[in-house]
Amino acid sequence: MPSQPSSPDLAHLLSHAERRLVHRLAATLAEEDCTVEEWRVLSAVADGGGHAMSEIADHALMPPPSLTKLVDRMVAGNLVYRRPDPHDRRRVLVYLSSRGRILHQRAAHRVHADQVRLLDRPGELHELARLLPLLTAAVDDLPAAAPVGPQH
Repeated sequence: MPSQPSSPDLAHLLSHAERRLVHRLAATLAEEDCTVEEWRVLSAVADGGGHAMSEIADHALMPPPSLTKLVDRMVAGNLVYRRPDPHDRRRVLVYLSSRGRILHQRAAHRVHADQVRLLDRPGELHELARLLPLLTAAVDDLPAAAPVGPQH
C-alpha cells in the first residue's frame, strides 16, 4: 500500500465512500427487485411531470445509449412509458406507470429508512450530507489546477 500523503486524497475518499454506499443501496433495492440504475430512473420521473431522456441521463449518472437500453427494458416491464413532448414533438418524455409508481413508493420507503438509520449514527454524517452539494458546486465552479512538475 502506498504511503499516506500529508493531506487526504479527496477523490479516493469519496470514491471509496460512494462504492460502499451504492453497494448498500443495491442491497436495499434488491429487496424490491430493483436495481440502482432503475431506482435512479424511477426517482427522476417520480414527480409525474414527464422528463426528457437527457434530464434522466444526468440524474441517473448514465450515458444516453445505456439509459435508452435501460428505459426500453423498463417500458417492457411496465415501469415507465414514453409519450411525445406536447411542446416539441421531436422529444420524448418518460413517465412512471402505475406499476412503476408502486415500485418507487415501496423502494423509496426502504431507501429512506436505511438512510435515516445511517445518518442517525453518532457523529457528523448530517453535516457531511449537507456539505457534499457544496463540494460539487465548488468543483464545478473552479477551473482545474495547472499540472505540477516537469512538462514534456
